Amino acid sequence: MIIFDQKEYRNITLPEYQIEKPILQVELLKLQEWVVAQKKRMIILFEGRDAAGKGSTIKRFTENLNPKNYQVIELGIPTKSESRYWFKRYEKRFPKPGEITFFDRSWYTRALIEPTMGYCKKGQYKYFMSKVVKWEENLIKNGVILIKFYLSVAKEKQGVRFRHRMESPLKYWKYSPNDEMVQKKWEVFTRFKEQMFERTSTEISPWVVVNSN
Repeated sequence: MIIFDQKEYRNITLPEYQIEKPILQVELLKLQEWVVAQKKRMIILFEGRDAAGKGSTIKRFTENLNPKNYQVIELGIPTKSESRYWFKRYEKRFPKPGEITFFDRSWYTRALIEPTMGYCKKGQYKYFMSKVVKWEENLIKNGVILIKFYLSVAKEKQGVRFRHRMESPLKYWKYSPNDEMVQKKWEVFTRFKEQMFERTSTEISPWVVVNSN
């Protein structure tokens, strides 16, 4: 199992963040220009529990990029056909040459929240886990640059963020009864997460784990 874990890095102060953020965004813009010039296809996906900060992180990644050459994909509840043909659901949204696609949750929904909440059948989960590594290897062999981020949040921090959502006049819509159930199934999700890392973090397609507390 190959995982790049960021937890050994210290938290930075707000002044340090304000200095570092634009520097890194310049590097992201250079990366995008390279992708366009070389006609590469790049996928950057973000997984994690609810309130881990996936959407906010993607906003920081993209806020200074050229909007003509990237897309952000956040899919909702799958149709019956999409649930059956799981990989094709995502292949339809893959980047064209010269594009970057950011996935706010990805095909790994089937490895994490779907089995945790009972949204997929056991057979669907097992099929996904038996096929995803080879499928990703084929993508990479065919020229796709794939980067997988997992944003790790503590249960207590998640609870705090849920309460902030409920109390915020601008973010209350983000909170749903499902969020409460997610907290109750914390350990179940953890088991599926550990299985995902164990079986899908490979040398050519590792997970990068980031402390998002």
